[in-house]
Parts: sequence; C-alpha cells; structure tokens
Amino acid sequence: MNILITGGTGMIGHRLTELLLEKGHRVSYLSRKKEKLPNVEVFQWNIKKGFIETGALENADYVIHLAGAGIADKRWTEKRKQEIIDSRIEPIELINKYLQEKSIRLKGFISASAIGFYGGDTGDKKLDESSQAGNDFLAKCTKLWEISAQQISAAERVVSIRIGIVLSEKGVALPKLVLPIRFGFGAALGSGQQFMSWIHIDDLCRIFIQAIENHTMHGAFNAVSPNPVTNQVMTNEAAKVLKRPLWLPNVPSFILKLVFGEMGIVVTGGNFVLNKRISQETNFQYQFTNIKEALTDLLEK
Repeated sequence: MNILITGGTGMIGHRLTELLLEKGHRVSYLSRKKEKLPNVEVFQWNIKKGFIETGALENADYVIHLAGAGIADKRWTEKRKQEIIDSRIEPIELINKYLQEKSIRLKGFISASAIGFYGGDTGDKKLDESSQAGNDFLAKCTKLWEISAQQISAAERVVSIRIGIVLSEKGVALPKLVLPIRFGFGAALGSGQQFMSWIHIDDLCRIFIQAIENHTMHGAFNAVSPNPVTNQVMTNEAAKVLKRPLWLPNVPSFILKLVFGEMGIVVTGGNFVLNKRISQETNFQYQFTNIKEALTDLLEK
C-alpha cells in the first residue's frame, strides 16, 4: 500500500515508518519542509496557505494523520489551547478540501486521537469506547479532532486511534519519568494512585498497521495496554529496572499545579482505560502487556 503520513518525523511517525517499510508498504510524508529522507518521499504542504503538493494524495491509498502540537510542550494559555486544537483540525480540513476538489478516493483515513477524550482525570472508573466523553479541555480537543476526521467522506473507512501514554525511549513521558530516577531523585507524582493507561511504542504502531490491514476496523479504538498501572507502580518498576533507589516522598499535587497550571492535569490526573474493541473485534496480539517487561525492553536500550 501507499501510506501518506502527516507528522511522520515525530516519535510515533518515525517508528511507524520503520515497521511499515519492513512490511513492504511504501511511505511518504506531508511536511512543511521539503527534504530528502531515506526510503521516504517527502511532499510539502502549507496549512495556512491551503497548499498541498501535487502527487501526495493522488498516490495515497491510506492517510495516517499524526500531526499536532504537543499537549505538554507549553503552559496552557487560552491562545496555546486554541493552537493545540487548530494544529489537529486544520490539517484534516485542508486534506478533506483537497480530496473533494480533486475527486480523490482513499481506502482509509487513520487519525491519531487520545484517551483524553474521556477527560483528564477519571479516577479508577473503567472506561471503554462506549463511555461518554469528558467535559474538560482535553475532552473538548479530542472530540473536535475525531469529529473533524469523520468528515473525510472521500475515505472508505475512518479510524480514530485513542492513544494512551506512549512509552518510548525517544518520547516525552518515559524520559521525563526516568531522568530524576537515574540521578537518585525519583518520586511518584501527586497521590501516586492516579492510573496510567500506557502502551509500548511498538504495540501502538502495530495497531496503526492493523487499522490499515484490517478492513473491518472503523470508528474509535482505545490504544492502551490491557493492564493500566498507577503512577506509583510505574515509578517503582522503572526504579527497579534502573536499579536505583526511591527515597523521596511523592511530589505534592499543589506544587505540580503551581508549576504547570491547568496543564498539571496531565501528570496529576489519570484514567483506567480498557482496549475493549481491539480485544473483541480484532485478532491483534500485544507484545507488551506487563509494565515491567515494557520498561525493561525500553530502558535497557
């Protein structure tokens, strides 16, 4: 298949590209900069100017939409929150407009989404794809993201992958978690009892590939491991793998909220999310279901 990826140079896109190429698929990127990459053709686009280079979508069987500003990159001002939403929705709107104007048909449009759909902090309530959306900023952003993706009428299928906390040695969450542990200053965050619905980067990328190759998949799927753990358990297991002690008390929630403002919900909040549709409607097999095995694989690299 010809797979066109937006946000292909990011953490998920990089690993996904490697796995797609291994399976014999052809990969191309939509990028703001025209550059030469090994084994990947790069097409240019300018979202603000409404420009997509000819040939990008004309040759695509599937589009995988990963582009979007980092949720935790900057403090959440009202301006920043709008930037986060726009960076996810405006690319979809441009792609949709181009497809319609050029009468192009896709076999599928696979869009990233997030378990933030359910809200930033839902405690230990077990959530699956049938659960209601939350009411906070994360939920609002994710709902608009998925609604926008569903407007791609030129695709035979539209799939939204609600991504949990991605564990990768090249990512954001895991390096920030383990850095203080490596130096002997590790500690759980807040109560430590908030659930972290995590997924190993390889399993996440394999779910995206499953969404391409399994033609029965449509709608929203939770991309999380079968076994969420608390922040305390995640921190303890990381310390064991790194063979480092944990002696500091938990970082109080009020300090985290003071430092991060509203964005603090990303670290003080938690969700217990189940991968119900993946497990019941597909034959997908996870490689990493145990947090210790996942952390060992990643941290020993």
